[in-house]
Amino acid sequence: MARVVVTGGSGKLGRAVVSDLLDHGWDVVVVDSRPGTDERARLLRADLTDYGQVLAALTTLDDAYSGVDAAVHLAAIPAPGLAPNAVTFANNVLATYHVLEAARVAGVRNVVWASSETVLGLPFLEQVPPYFPVDEDYRVVPTTSYSLGKAVDEELAHHFCRWDPAAKIVGLRFSNVMEPHDYAAYEDFQDDLLERSWNAWGYIDARDGAQAVRKALELDATGYDVFIIANADTVMRRPSADLLAEVFPDVPLRRPVEGRETLLSIDKARRVLGYEPQHSWQDEASRRS
Repeated sequence: MARVVVTGGSGKLGRAVVSDLLDHGWDVVVVDSRPGTDERARLLRADLTDYGQVLAALTTLDDAYSGVDAAVHLAAIPAPGLAPNAVTFANNVLATYHVLEAARVAGVRNVVWASSETVLGLPFLEQVPPYFPVDEDYRVVPTTSYSLGKAVDEELAHHFCRWDPAAKIVGLRFSNVMEPHDYAAYEDFQDDLLERSWNAWGYIDARDGAQAVRKALELDATGYDVFIIANADTVMRRPSADLLAEVFPDVPLRRPVEGRETLLSIDKARRVLGYEPQHSWQDEASRRS
């Protein structure tokens, strides 16, 4: 049984990731300051801003375990505006550096971490993207201390893989993470196209986010790579082309969009990872009605 350390495993996305990995045969160690919800996982309380604690988590824990096969780094201040800018940047970047450096020292060469859709230039009404659907092909344009930290994390990952060509480090640019109970609010979005235009009406169901993490861990590859991870649809009932025509009429389309398909391109994740979203907010809405 392969062992994976999941930082932030008690968070919104982390809970789904931990359960999914356990369901698929992984031995999971959660590194977090809070208890999780899945008692099958071992909980290790550690401060990720302390390098020694991170290195210990990725090597050995008395007689509990010795050796780790992979690391999933999700822990962070999860959004801008929750802490002073310098605190958000310092906490998140230092934690990521510690995870990557500890993995290098411990010989853990399979690392997946949570980047963010924010590096694409959110909010899009202020930082208009070069085209839709947005993808991984254009240079990141962080607009906050939070997204700047994620951009720095991506640069760190690139160089850690340059130092060790046998390592694989995958950054997943997650869209706005949602759980099924969050979908009750989606009907309210339908009356105002601008309310969710800040990220082109995107979202990621936590369960599909977990699938992407597992697929990235299973990817047989080396080197650094990034993937946008969103659901296959938008949060709106109107066709995506209509949304763009009304809110972003001057932004070119790189390819035609069909129906309600996401405007945060998951083409690369589908092609390389074999990622395919299994959940939709409208499915949950139908079950509730």
